[in-house]
Amino acid sequence: MSRLSKSALLLFVVATLAGACLHFVYALFPNAVTACFSPVQESLWEHLKLLYWPYLAASLLLARNEGWDTLRVRALTLLLCCAAALAAGWLYHIILGGEALFFDVALYVLTMAAAFLLPGLLRQFPLARRGLWLLLAVALGAAILLFTFLPPSGPLFLDLTAVNTWHTLPC
Repeated sequence: MSRLSKSALLLFVVATLAGACLHFVYALFPNAVTACFSPVQESLWEHLKLLYWPYLAASLLLARNEGWDTLRVRALTLLLCCAAALAAGWLYHIILGGEALFFDVALYVLTMAAAFLLPGLLRQFPLARRGLWLLLAVALGAAILLFTFLPPSGPLFLDLTAVNTWHTLPC
């Protein structure tokens, strides 16, 4: 198992708390700038912002100490954790019809923890050090921004705050 340095552990705590706080920023200050970093609705896609932006910031800070080449592995990690969060959210909310807040909080903390632990494990694989991951992570960030203002149709992008909304979605 990979061990976190003290600075990485501190950044994990700060990034996790920052992501949790981001959840409420748009509700408190609704404008285009806060919409870019904070969920504007309760969709699975919008909640990627809680993981993406804090982990990206933490990765940039960690890269200053670890070396900028580690950003490739961290970009792959970010992509994997965002995909895992979407897949688990889809399975729980859309397929199984779950609506427990505890699940969402636990999923968020677990995916953030995985994002900080995985680079230590992935670093040994040459494929994980490809520059393609940086490009794809930037593309994901661009998609997050674009879909904030122009969300496509589909269950990933629907505001699912209404009671029993999950049960009315076509699968």
